[in-house]
Amino acid sequence: MAKTNRWFIVLGALIIQLCLGAIYSWSVFVNPLKTLYGFTTTQTQIIFSVALATFAIVMVFAGRWQDKAGPRKVAIVGGLLLGAGYVLARFAGGDFLKIVLSIGVIGGAGIGFGYVCPIAALIKWFPDKRGFITGIAVAGFGGGAWIFAKLAEKLIASLGLIATFFILGIIFGVAVVVGALILRNPPEGWKPKGWKEAKKTDNKAIKKDYTWQEMIKTPQFWMLWLMYTFGAAAGLMVIGNLKPFGIFSGMTPVVAGSAVGILALFNAAGRITWGTLSDKLGRTRSMFLMFLLQGLMMLYLMNMGKTALMLAIAAAWVGFNFGGNFALFPSATADFFGTKNLGVNYGFVFTSYGVAGIVGPILGGKVFDITGSYLFAFIPAGIACLLAGLIALATKKPKE
Repeated sequence: MAKTNRWFIVLGALIIQLCLGAIYSWSVFVNPLKTLYGFTTTQTQIIFSVALATFAIVMVFAGRWQDKAGPRKVAIVGGLLLGAGYVLARFAGGDFLKIVLSIGVIGGAGIGFGYVCPIAALIKWFPDKRGFITGIAVAGFGGGAWIFAKLAEKLIASLGLIATFFILGIIFGVAVVVGALILRNPPEGWKPKGWKEAKKTDNKAIKKDYTWQEMIKTPQFWMLWLMYTFGAAAGLMVIGNLKPFGIFSGMTPVVAGSAVGILALFNAAGRITWGTLSDKLGRTRSMFLMFLLQGLMMLYLMNMGKTALMLAIAAAWVGFNFGGNFALFPSATADFFGTKNLGVNYGFVFTSYGVAGIVGPILGGKVFDITGSYLFAFIPAGIACLLAGLIALATKKPKE
């Protein structure tokens, strides 16, 4: 396959990730669910958290399957499940458990099957631009949140919540399958013309391809896992509660909704920027800077809802640094443990995201339901991010 064709694979990856990233627009559904069905803030976050946890758990199995069967079949299954989850929510009749099952479990499983395929394929096609291409691959996930937040708000306003679920489900099912048909792995042993492995410290590709059984016995795996948990929990707490936090702080629903879109755009930009930066600075140095910046904002976040500008800055800041996780951690997994088993290996690293998806949004919702404020959720999240930065400084490539 000609060298230029590898950029066509990027197109398929972006189509898939745009649709999968719609889950990050969840906060636009929070108030409609509370108004229409009387859900509590905690209940709305449970749906979001179940989707994220299912996403992370299923990705372990999806990664193992795609390592054997290639990315196309696995991504097609993901698209069909994601679409079915939202379509079924159309018929849930406001039943909380049915929406948890449809969007949370079925839709979340669809994201899990679809997500790992573009990342694993592109890292194999672009060993010369590993951080950058991972950032591009997952930028679609962040960008999809902005697109579908805007689309969902317009659909809810004009057609209602139920019809919106159905329309989104059809879009997801069709688009992800189209993107999946474009995906494929490069031929065995393929390398870009003239490419030589980088000589940079922790970015240098490791010669040994670890199995997942070998990987989980290394301290590096658990250090990556903890950092990912802390960083993702902080970001997901804000994503799941951003619009209601903005309204609570005195902003109009329109201004608060705009902050969701801003977060999504900077989420996408952060994935590309941090991925590209890590090719130059190294993964762990980039992680340290990212966690430091995120931790400082989380500690000050309660003061950032006073004006529309401050809320926009906070949304951009949190989204930018949160997005970096999704470029740095798959690249670091490939750097540390090889690319042969990247699908299943990154699936195990990504289980941390499932834990974060439960802890972050539900903690934010529960703290608000109990105290009427988000303060005692944001402060612990900020401390966790700073701790993740310290772990990053101590993380080195495993010795073969």
